[in-house]
Amino acid sequence: MTASDSHPLLTADRLCRTAEDGTRLLDEVSLSLNKGETVALVGAPGSGKTLLLRALAMLDPLDGGEVRLRGDLVTPELVPRFRAQVIYVQQRPSLIEGTVRENLILPFMYDSHATRSFDEDTIVSRLSRLGRDSGFLDRTTDDLSGGESQMVALLRVLQLDPAVVLLDEPTSSLDQQTAVQVETLLRQWMHEDSHRGMLVVTHDESQAERLAERIVRMQRGQIIVTEEGQP
Repeated sequence: MTASDSHPLLTADRLCRTAEDGTRLLDEVSLSLNKGETVALVGAPGSGKTLLLRALAMLDPLDGGEVRLRGDLVTPELVPRFRAQVIYVQQRPSLIEGTVRENLILPFMYDSHATRSFDEDTIVSRLSRLGRDSGFLDRTTDDLSGGESQMVALLRVLQLDPAVVLLDEPTSSLDQQTAVQVETLLRQWMHEDSHRGMLVVTHDESQAERLAERIVRMQRGQIIVTEEGQP
């Protein structure tokens, strides 16, 4: 066992973020995500769930605390490499004008993913699990529903094979049937590699129980309880 194998996949230690008026948005939040594990974050709106996801992705400045990947401290110079391995998918995704295919190819134009290439066969296979055929790739983004845009954003990230995905309400705009298909796709993606991890924000308690080994409840910027899920 290497040193990295002995550590959690992703660790947050006493993360703090304070608003201009002094309100603690994140109040010394500590959390770990193990290899092969899915953790669900639940709580009322404004409890800090999205802020925590963004903090874990190193997207926002913190007033205290640290983030580690496989035990290694994420320092400022390591953030670009870290973001290629730990990827946040926002609830309302940002897509470029053009086709679905063009949006899926886009990440491979950046240096952080230049060693990979677009695999259309894999994408088509995943689309079929979501009830879409290959023709979906030629749809333009202005013709997509909110739920379909969420699907594209999710596929765009999964194809990059990150170590950790941080998902903010990934099925909030989907009908029940497609939401279940997305859950199945996420479970399959996790099962393909035991070294991956997934953290999911959801307002759906039953979804949290279906997907996650652990359910973490937040309130006023703090973790108040951790429960067992039933994946």
